Amino acid sequence: MIWKEILIRYGELSTKGRNKMDFIRRLRENIRYAFADLGHLHIRTERDRMFIAIQDEAQMDVLLAGLPKIFGIQSFSPVAACEKDMDAMKQLALTIMDTFKDQQLTFKVEVKRTDKTFPLDSHSIQREIGGHVLPQYQNLSVKVKHPDVELRVEVRHDSTYMMAQVIPGAGGMPVGSNGKSLLMLSGGIDSPVAGYLMMKRGVRLEAIHFFSPPYTSQNSLEKVKVLANELTKFGASIRLHVIPFTEIQVLIKDRVPSNVSMTTTRRMMLKVADKVREEINALAIVTGESLGQVASQTLESLTAINAVTNTPILRPLISNDKLEIIDIAEKIGTYETSIQPFEDCCTIFTPASPKTKPKLEKVEHYESFSDFDELIERAVKNREVYIFPKKEQPKDKFADLL
Repeated sequence: MIWKEILIRYGELSTKGRNKMDFIRRLRENIRYAFADLGHLHIRTERDRMFIAIQDEAQMDVLLAGLPKIFGIQSFSPVAACEKDMDAMKQLALTIMDTFKDQQLTFKVEVKRTDKTFPLDSHSIQREIGGHVLPQYQNLSVKVKHPDVELRVEVRHDSTYMMAQVIPGAGGMPVGSNGKSLLMLSGGIDSPVAGYLMMKRGVRLEAIHFFSPPYTSQNSLEKVKVLANELTKFGASIRLHVIPFTEIQVLIKDRVPSNVSMTTTRRMMLKVADKVREEINALAIVTGESLGQVASQTLESLTAINAVTNTPILRPLISNDKLEIIDIAEKIGTYETSIQPFEDCCTIFTPASPKTKPKLEKVEHYESFSDFDELIERAVKNREVYIFPKKEQPKDKFADLL
């Protein structure tokens, strides 16, 4: 096997100051967690890059498939190794460049000679390898500035290392590096995308879902479980809190005028979410709301809904249109699950003409005739909690954040 290691570039993490190593340690632990099935990974960290030692081809394949999903990685490259011998180095260069033999490309050779005792200097090595590779491939031409492929050669003290492939990573910040929030996860398209975008900014997530049987089916709950599990592929486990919401929703239907019932429903959801957030020591609540998309997401509606809490409400999709949100959902693999036709509690008892500009004082007046507090306390107490991924995992490295 020619592969020795995978080189990981940090990207945004490189701009951090004195706490940079904290972010790097978090990224390393996220990688270990995401690939727990591979056993203990040998990971070497430096201030500007990270190296994962490769044991075999099977391990290499799993890492190449999974690393693009790990937030905090800007790009990574498979690194091959050979002896510090020019014939071996030329042969390895050909093996690596074979990957590109079916593409019309420009390339160049870049050499770094860490071991100064090697008899040839960097420019000589560059000429030797480039002169050997170029005649072998009709599809290659030399371009010194901004080539399609840069064959990088590093002569270190132990071996010669080479790479030519730069694979884009997910970017962003390592999950868990920016605190924890509670995601209001429905069965729709928007909220999983909102969760994904917050994870990309380093936020550790737990999720909350409102379940209203018999008006919502077990299929709708299973869909949400699948969505929660999908989000875990980006490098962290997720706890899903399922709230029995039927009592509250029926009371709203019976006591609150239908044209503001959706506003009240969202306000009660936010009250419940805030109590769960407090119990799990989360710092904020995340929603998938997009300004003006539906009646409950106008600026007036959001103002009336927000009035029940002082907790920060994070809305990463607030300026996105539906097509942009769908594009992200398709990219992250949640779209096909989200469009399965199972109703959630937001779609039942939907009024024919909901208020788009509800007045807060009127909404509070209508709610004052019912005692929602007792029902909210009971719903929080009787919630069910599920942990994802479902498969057996070693002890969660982030248990202290839960």
